[in-house]
Amino acid sequence: MNDQSTDSRILPPPPPASLDDTGLPQTLMRDILLKTMFRMSLTYVSDIARVVCLSFAQVQQLIDAARGERLLEAMGTMHAGAQSTEMGFQLTDAGRQRAQQALAISEYYGAMPVPLELYGEQVRRQSIRKVKITREQLTAAMGDLILPEDLLANLGPAVTSGRSILMYGPPGNGKSSISNGIRDALGDHVYVPHAVVHSGQVIAVFDPIVHRRIEQAPQGGSQLRIQGARFDPRYVLCERPTVITGGELKLEMLELKYNPVARTYQAPLQFKAMGGVFIVDDLGRQEEPPQALVNRWIVPLEMNYDILSLVSGEKFIVPFDTLVIFSTNFHPNTIFDQAALRRIFFKIKIDGPNQADFLKIFALVARKRRVPLNEDALIHLLQSKYPTIDNVYSNYQPIFLIDQMMAICDYEGKPYHMSPDLIDRAWSNMFVKDEDIIR
Repeated sequence: MNDQSTDSRILPPPPPASLDDTGLPQTLMRDILLKTMFRMSLTYVSDIARVVCLSFAQVQQLIDAARGERLLEAMGTMHAGAQSTEMGFQLTDAGRQRAQQALAISEYYGAMPVPLELYGEQVRRQSIRKVKITREQLTAAMGDLILPEDLLANLGPAVTSGRSILMYGPPGNGKSSISNGIRDALGDHVYVPHAVVHSGQVIAVFDPIVHRRIEQAPQGGSQLRIQGARFDPRYVLCERPTVITGGELKLEMLELKYNPVARTYQAPLQFKAMGGVFIVDDLGRQEEPPQALVNRWIVPLEMNYDILSLVSGEKFIVPFDTLVIFSTNFHPNTIFDQAALRRIFFKIKIDGPNQADFLKIFALVARKRRVPLNEDALIHLLQSKYPTIDNVYSNYQPIFLIDQMMAICDYEGKPYHMSPDLIDRAWSNMFVKDEDIIR
């Protein structure tokens, strides 16, 4: 992985030079400090700085202020830090009481959040619409996919625009694989906050399931004090995120998730995908009607912002900087009205391959599976089998047929090979005969 902090394409969020530069109220920072020390039993400044994602000096300032309020006290023990000997600190009875009161309001502790307005500035700095990819990059990201030239010619501008894409066509022709290839083509990095804050409510954003961290040399509290942070430590350097959803997608997943027990918020899926790709696969298979799902995206797709709601009912605006890819096996006119279709910027049909491309895919899969090609088997497949389905080819079929033949060979203890007989047996498992079942 390259260190994006040295990449001039994206300006990193500057580290706050002072507590005021964090944009956070002192009381919020104090309470998070106390909750973190209480929940994690932390006593040394360098350890606390690493967890709350502030510099050593800034945490020391917060500790000094809390000591002035008699919420913290110095311990009689010292330990050897990276560069000096540190004094330990612990909560007083009043400090424990204040930490418990703060936890009763919100269980959030750990990394200091970033004000939503400041995060909006970073979103603009690292906007996905600033990513420009070449045909060569896009082709390389598609791996072994064999795609028509006109398809790549349509995909390139769609990806570079950072706008919404609808891919539609018959099943089994690689729409999901193409979506993943688009994700891989982006290739650079963004800064993701551990959490953001709005109206005093902290919303967790960084999600290790969604966000792939770019590992860097660790910087502990003492190192931060001496060297200075390369970027605001409240952020995590990550690959551009990708969120993939399918038939499980529900409208509620696109709203803030509130945990009433912990009294904490989790960012919705599209917020976690900020600066990256949000893929809605198998559109039309969800419990929600496709029209309802797309209606939820109308404002974000047109205005580049989203509207979220707190449990109090307060609505607020958040940035929306995401490449949204819808993928469906249905014809768009059957699941959307024209108003919805107008708001999806690119509509790209993904058809099955022609015979020549089908043979290329078949040969490629056979080579990777170490199954020798057989001319008689291929002639039988093309002349006897495909005419029964009007010579309609799909990208998934070579893999399916070859894997079927391999399974038969494994069962019968024979080396991998092809033959007209094996083609017949594999073909019989690819389709179900249309017939009435007597029960």
